[in-house]
Amino acid sequence: MTRTVHCVKLGKEAEGLDAPTYPGELGQRIFDNVSKEAWKMWLGQQTILINEHRITPIDPEARKFLETEMEKFFFGGGSEMPGGFVMPGKPDQ
Repeated sequence: MTRTVHCVKLGKEAEGLDAPTYPGELGQRIFDNVSKEAWKMWLGQQTILINEHRITPIDPEARKFLETEMEKFFFGGGSEMPGGFVMPGKPDQ
């Protein structure tokens, strides 16, 4: 049976994650409140942040930055795109 959550990112009932995807208290909050669809959205945002900021998740400072952005993405005002970032395939605005 599919597990559902009221997704804080999408603002609706949606299919929940199968298992926690991140350790600790933040991971539990994500598991309890974030849908699979929203988690996939975060993975895309995380990839952009890693590439644009040229960071490696192995670095403890980079992990802290990504964790802060993840919390903002789901539970705050949202994670911001890096300055000057233009989504591929979209014209400059």
